[in-house]
Amino acid sequence: MDTRKFGSTGYDVTEIGLGTWNVGPSWGDVTDEQAKESIRTALDDGVNFLDTAEVYGDGRAERLIGEVLDERDPDRRIYVATKAAPDEDEGHSEEGLRASVEGSLDRLGVDSLDLVQLHCPETEAFYDPENFRVLEALREEGKIEHAGVSVEKVEEASKAVEYDVVETVQIIFNPLRQRPAERFFERAANEDVGIIVRVPLASGLLADVFEGVDDFGEGDHRRTAAEEGVDAGVGRKGGETFAGVPFEDGLRAVDDLRPFVPEDATMAQFTLRWILDHDAVSTVIPGSTTPEHVSENDDAAALDPLSHQTHGAVRDIYEEHVADYVHHRW
Repeated sequence: MDTRKFGSTGYDVTEIGLGTWNVGPSWGDVTDEQAKESIRTALDDGVNFLDTAEVYGDGRAERLIGEVLDERDPDRRIYVATKAAPDEDEGHSEEGLRASVEGSLDRLGVDSLDLVQLHCPETEAFYDPENFRVLEALREEGKIEHAGVSVEKVEEASKAVEYDVVETVQIIFNPLRQRPAERFFERAANEDVGIIVRVPLASGLLADVFEGVDDFGEGDHRRTAAEEGVDAGVGRKGGETFAGVPFEDGLRAVDDLRPFVPEDATMAQFTLRWILDHDAVSTVIPGSTTPEHVSENDDAAALDPLSHQTHGAVRDIYEEHVADYVHHRW
């Protein structure tokens, strides 16, 4: 799999990585072995970038990644990005950041973390230089190698990159959530900031496997958002579930996208290829606990770039079905 330069970190990361959010309970029951097998599959496919967070399964995802990496060739470089959860007030404190880093070091079984990201705190946290001073101190102490942010809003990304310590930004971007390309990607490229794309398949909407609410089990955050509306989803104002798109409108958009999917590709692969056609993107991190789906996602990197006509059609579908819901909100 091809790699891309990861901002100013000095890392070269695979175009497709693996996200591990779905190890947590909000996606249904997943055994340790199922989760570990998905990680193994990604690594066997050539993936060298894993994204996790201390809150994914209350530390479980980090622990399982550490266990899998203990099985592997120690000479093969695998980059693990994790995230520090905000405090109860949705901001960050030095005490909280330091505790998060120590916990992640322990669960991953390493002496220094490759990349630590602030995990979607409230907007005010991006205007507090103290948060970024702590990240600089952690780097100087050797606890972390690099620092970044995971954001809900484009405006938060733009503010975050004003701090020199921030080398990467993780943001939602897909055919149903296009504002980052318009408002942030050029700046990120100019300032040598790496971009990690999360929620690339819009919680499965862009995998084209859903027909209605009954496709989700009880306790699945997607069922809640489909039944009760966007604000009932996960993330600030529900912006994570289905990438903040109302479920029925998302289904209609997928119907219109389907004719543009190449014959040799799935909708999920088409979506990942569309994302990778944006040069500012460093890596995209679909998540799955099914080895077959992991490999299917990884194969998307080998697809040819999509045509300008297809990109134009995707933009038209976005504007018709979902832009009014998401474009100015996040």
